[in-house]
Amino acid sequence: MILTKICLFILHSSIICTFAPEKNNSNMYYLADTANIKEIEKLLRYFPLQGVTTNPTILATENRKLSKILPELANLMDGKMLHVQMISEKAERMVDEAKKYREITADKCDFYAKIPITEEGFRAIPMLKKAGFKVTATAIFTHQQALVAARAGANFVAPYVNRLDNISSHGIEVVSHIVKSFNDFKLPTKVLAASFKTVDQVHRVSLTGCYSATISYELLERLRSHPMTDTSVETFLKDGKNLYDIPF
Repeated sequence: MILTKICLFILHSSIICTFAPEKNNSNMYYLADTANIKEIEKLLRYFPLQGVTTNPTILATENRKLSKILPELANLMDGKMLHVQMISEKAERMVDEAKKYREITADKCDFYAKIPITEEGFRAIPMLKKAGFKVTATAIFTHQQALVAARAGANFVAPYVNRLDNISSHGIEVVSHIVKSFNDFKLPTKVLAASFKTVDQVHRVSLTGCYSATISYELLERLRSHPMTDTSVETFLKDGKNLYDIPF
């Protein structure tokens, strides 16, 4: 009888261990996917941003030259992360480009060279790492692309969630598989999920254990707000109007 109870206890414990969520010591970091200076300034006043990401399409939206906007972005970061995408097509030129951008940003930010994972991009990653750069591998659409980028030495990989959903794939599932593999293989590379169109996508990505997400200004505003919060605050102000009588 005692032996039976011991066996049942061991079986019960093993089931709990099997289904218990894996302990994750990572943080969920939010970055702003924008190059609009006013938007970034506003977010930095209240939102716990860890940095900013840019790419050629974002710059095109602002219709401003990189030579003008890069120093402004660096000045705003105050040591936070700034991920700047290279536009060169050859690995050697990507390194030259990154060196110039790092020279411009100096020590004002935590600079990351964003590298699209083309054939030349994969060549560039170890070259940049050897030159002392932090690297973000971008334009990732598959689990294997992320693993190869991690093996090449990328600090971050940036899978595109909504763009995968748009081609009838499953962006959240891809992120989940990447996160799991990085944990299973004990890779130091972090996941920086990108390309969101809805708050729900951000919510579901955060449930995968994803380390960080870069999100548009509009979505960041929607993440932190809710109509019921506004209604509750209005009620508090009304109810407490004549009751809070302690001067300060």
